[in-house]
Amino acid sequence: MRDYYKILGVSREASPEEIKKAYYKLAHKYHPDKGGDENKFKQISEAYQMLSDPEKRAQYDRFGTVFEGKPGFDFTWEKFGDFDLGIEDLEDLFEEFFGRGFGGFKKRDLRKGKDIHIDIEIPLKDTLKEIKREINLFKFAVCPRCQGTGAEPGTRIIECFSCRGTGEVQQIKKTFFGSFTRYITCPECGGEGLRPEVSCNVCKSEGRIKDEEKIEILIPAGASSHQVVKFKGKGDSGRRGGKLGDLYVRVLVKTDRVFKRKGDDLYIEVPISFSQAVLGDEIKIETLERKKILLKVAAGTQGGEIFRISNKGIPHFSSFGRGDLYVKIKVKTPKKLSKKQKDLLEKLREEGL
Repeated sequence: MRDYYKILGVSREASPEEIKKAYYKLAHKYHPDKGGDENKFKQISEAYQMLSDPEKRAQYDRFGTVFEGKPGFDFTWEKFGDFDLGIEDLEDLFEEFFGRGFGGFKKRDLRKGKDIHIDIEIPLKDTLKEIKREINLFKFAVCPRCQGTGAEPGTRIIECFSCRGTGEVQQIKKTFFGSFTRYITCPECGGEGLRPEVSCNVCKSEGRIKDEEKIEILIPAGASSHQVVKFKGKGDSGRRGGKLGDLYVRVLVKTDRVFKRKGDDLYIEVPISFSQAVLGDEIKIETLERKKILLKVAAGTQGGEIFRISNKGIPHFSSFGRGDLYVKIKVKTPKKLSKKQKDLLEKLREEGL
């Protein structure tokens, strides 16, 4: 395992400014275009990329490495001879064989803000209509001093000396097919080819700072549990004016104590008396909106029988209309009877009921 602090010649307690200063000095000394050692320059760039990112540095300090998976699948490694080949290496390999961008492989934008993923829990009744929610996010926001440029106000943006304005640096990659030369996004300027002449005193050339932001989001009617709603541009601000990340909100619908949801239909169990089941009746049903409606129970209704009430379920998420409400009848059997009730039931039994 490489010691990135040793490569840059700094202590483990070094400040971000000290790390950047050490990188500038070594990169200038070992840059290949100036006759420097290409492998040494690669190690220096790798070390700086790791230690200049607060999250990566914290993980490196704790575990000695950084684990970076991709959403949607597990990041795994396979062993080929003396080379460790991962998913990203395969993408790089195809780039070398077929050219940049082949098959959808693209250079990563190091300036782009990260996406943010959060969960929001709502009661079942809130799925009946579009609801607004205000949430507070602690995220990267545009630096108020430099307005995202990363430079002190009144100073210039100059050409990046690491890549000489190209936005790319050369890298030699060893794979099980052999050695390949490729160009990667410059870790210093994020592919922009430019950098601040004087770093902003507030954001230290990042163009963004961590801040709390209040965001209003809309959750559409009919949202189901574990459904994810995307809010474009509501994620982290990008580095030095890079693209905004997105906000992904996963909706978690709480279980209701009365109503059960199946798709966009609702189910409820309603108790009625023995006489109502035998003789029939009109009973009041409370909907999810907490409104009362009448349901006609036919004479001779059996326990467990289900009645359907149209358009009283959950609104359809992607189309007009609503699901239905299904009412399951439960005939109550009294546990205690008065003497009069017992006498009446005895007479009914004599009549064959």
